[in-house]
Amino acid sequence: MRRILYPLFALGLLAVALPVFAQTAAPAQNPPADEAQLLKDSEAFVRKLFAWGPDFQVKLGPASQSAAPGYYLVPVQITFSGQMDTGVLYISKDGKTLLRGELFDTSADPFAGNRSKLHPDGNPSKGPADARVTLVEFSDFQCPHCRQLYEAMKTLGPRYPQIRIVFKDLPIAAIHPWAETAALGGRCAYVQSPDGFWQIHDALFENQEFISAANIWERLVELASQAGLDKDAFKACLASPEAAKAIEANVEDAKVLSVNSTPTVFVNGRPVVGGDPTTLQQYIDYELGGKQAAQSPAKPAQSPGQKPAQKPAAKPQ
Repeated sequence: MRRILYPLFALGLLAVALPVFAQTAAPAQNPPADEAQLLKDSEAFVRKLFAWGPDFQVKLGPASQSAAPGYYLVPVQITFSGQMDTGVLYISKDGKTLLRGELFDTSADPFAGNRSKLHPDGNPSKGPADARVTLVEFSDFQCPHCRQLYEAMKTLGPRYPQIRIVFKDLPIAAIHPWAETAALGGRCAYVQSPDGFWQIHDALFENQEFISAANIWERLVELASQAGLDKDAFKACLASPEAAKAIEANVEDAKVLSVNSTPTVFVNGRPVVGGDPTTLQQYIDYELGGKQAAQSPAKPAQSPGQKPAQKPAAKPQ
């Protein structure tokens, strides 16, 4: 797993216990008259809280009214060693209380916003288009943790033939020198043949340790030939702006969704950072059986003297 910023802050991933606020978002209001002092005091506090010295560039603001009465929503941007992370804070209007985490409207689906930003269409997928459960994976062909997820999905995927799995590229070129080229190869295979994409997808992960920045082009052309693709068209596609734009569009989607590590999987919009197979299975089971379970509260029959099975505790997200 690769994070854009060392997880000192993890704004988008750490939720705090918040009181139940109004169910509808409050209308936008003008920022406070003393916004500059509020942001200055808040920056000083978070620098102390997270031990951010002068090497950390911290930008707070502008402040706006949040859905929580009495709190401003304050965007935060942190840059360290050339890497950047973003998030939000909730700061009370008197400047005496600071909350980090996520604020939910309890009258709405908490993951509807994510689903609207995932844009799965036009990307490699397998499974029924009208599936009740869709997994959207942001992945990097050179990422070792993505390979671990690939191995896990060999078992998990066949257990759920009724789900849809969508692959979106998020190559981390700064630390994976051939990942972006591999993403182009996958995209160009998909243009010719969706099945051909999955052949190259599997081969890239299966042979990850044998691929390098020096041989990636040669290996891609070889894999395209093995998949029955037109090699000349494949080579032309690798250098085309259309292929690069498709990769860039997926990277932009990741940014909008605050995805900053690979793999990250969304199960009907519910994020699973790192793609933990046990958590994925939990979420898939919930999405497939949650409605039916809610309509059938009766407990399953037990044999005489049999103790009820202990359910595993849900992992915190």
